[in-house]
Amino acid sequence: MAASSPIEYETPSNNIQYEGIGGGGGDDDDHNVLRKHVAFFDRNKDGVIYPSETFEGFRAIGCGILLSSFAAIFINVGLSRKTRPGKFPSLLFPIEVKNIQKSKHGSDSGVYDAEGRFVPSKFEEIFSKHAKTNANALTSNELEAMLKSNRVPKDFGGWVASYTEWKILYFLCKDKNGLLQKDTIRAVYDGSLFEQMSKEKASSAKQAVSSASKGANC
Repeated sequence: MAASSPIEYETPSNNIQYEGIGGGGGDDDDHNVLRKHVAFFDRNKDGVIYPSETFEGFRAIGCGILLSSFAAIFINVGLSRKTRPGKFPSLLFPIEVKNIQKSKHGSDSGVYDAEGRFVPSKFEEIFSKHAKTNANALTSNELEAMLKSNRVPKDFGGWVASYTEWKILYFLCKDKNGLLQKDTIRAVYDGSLFEQMSKEKASSAKQAVSSASKGANC
């Protein structure tokens, strides 16, 4: 998938847990939104994400080898210890999905609360405060302004994490006009965007193989 191609997808399922709703009774099926956000990268669905799975997930949504390698190192090294409280650090850098809310960093948008739930008012605030050109999208400059406004003084780790996350999203998902659409951002928060991007890449690859096969038979 080309980096500048718009992401076209059906309205994603928003069967998610909102702030103050659903309380999270501990049932395995009652995932908070942050857990849904990362579930795509748990490729074998065992509740643990290793760097190889992060790499595989990024490749599945159309990222190149270098970006996928960087993401696997950056994400797993940065989050592993935080999601494994009380455990000895592992050089395999596993991320435990059930504790993903413990990895929440500062200088972010606040769309996820401390328990990993989605906060609608904070999501809308992204656009009411920063979407000046288009009410339902962010330009590159508006994204930069948002990142700067979210910075907590001296929270250098949070600055880097937020910058990296949003810049990768913009690079992959901006449309042909250079806009990062509201629906796209909404879908990345609940993880549905990753599934759609993966399906689109697989479909494109299948079509390419089919076309090559037909050409060889001519």
